[in-house]
Amino acid sequence: MLSQVVELIENKNVFAITTHIKPDGDGVGSSLGLCWLLRSLGKEAEVIVHGDVPPAYRSLPGADEIRDVRYVNGKYDAVFVIECSDLSRPGIDGLENQFTVNIDHHATSEHFGTINWIDSTASAVGEMIYNLCKAIGGRITKEIAECVYLALVTDTGSFHFPNTSDRTLKVASELIKAGARPAKIGEAVYNNYPWSRIELMRQVLGTVKRDETGRIAMMRQTLAMRESAEAIDGDNNGFVNIPLAAKDVQAVVYMREIGPDQFRASLRSKGDINVAKVAEKFGGGGHKNASGLSIHGNWDEKEREIVAALFEAIELNGSL
Repeated sequence: MLSQVVELIENKNVFAITTHIKPDGDGVGSSLGLCWLLRSLGKEAEVIVHGDVPPAYRSLPGADEIRDVRYVNGKYDAVFVIECSDLSRPGIDGLENQFTVNIDHHATSEHFGTINWIDSTASAVGEMIYNLCKAIGGRITKEIAECVYLALVTDTGSFHFPNTSDRTLKVASELIKAGARPAKIGEAVYNNYPWSRIELMRQVLGTVKRDETGRIAMMRQTLAMRESAEAIDGDNNGFVNIPLAAKDVQAVVYMREIGPDQFRASLRSKGDINVAKVAEKFGGGGHKNASGLSIHGNWDEKEREIVAALFEAIELNGSL
């Protein structure tokens, strides 16, 4: 709970912050925002992740200080784990031996932390970091504002996803007043990609098709596509949302090959179609309109299973 997090910060001094492997904008922005908050309170804090920070987020203040870490020892008073469904998601060994604080806005998050602060009403963890700053009496510095604003922008789809609320927009307004620059952040996030992203997009969009109802779109990304495009992690961010621009498409499954008969699947939907429930059937989770899962097996068979589950979700919503 928030009160427990406040008490911990007030009484301890040395912290680390981490997020899931292959971090997104909310993961990076919230982690850095929390780091700047802790430092402003006179605490020692650093952000550690497994792997590189995606290029779109490297212009954030403090991004150049993020350390690539695969193992942690016991030197921290606590480790904040941002936007992770379980303790394996950061991909960092030794976290199980730490005092961990689980901060997430996904209702499907496991309560793996020593302290668990889960708020499924928040549009992003960034919104929760803003609330934490206010609760602890901190000042929203320019650094905090820029990091948290990027978290909000990326996790709300530039404020047009259903998780955007009046509260989200009020927080965004306060962050702009504190120094966040929407145009600069938007340029860094959306107009700063390498050509490899365009090449990968060309190949992935070549696989787009719809089911017989026309309501469900499917896309695929093979390892060969990634290799030929010379793509890196993050180059495919947002691809899954593209088919939703079609009027009749209500749900999308985007399957990415990560190994022999191994895939990551991203699910997206419109309105009240709950893809989190679909993801849970396959061991995944997330938001109502944006979820993901890992899956093993024959590509065609697994795609059919997911499409069938999406069809049931659409039918349950009364959209057919």
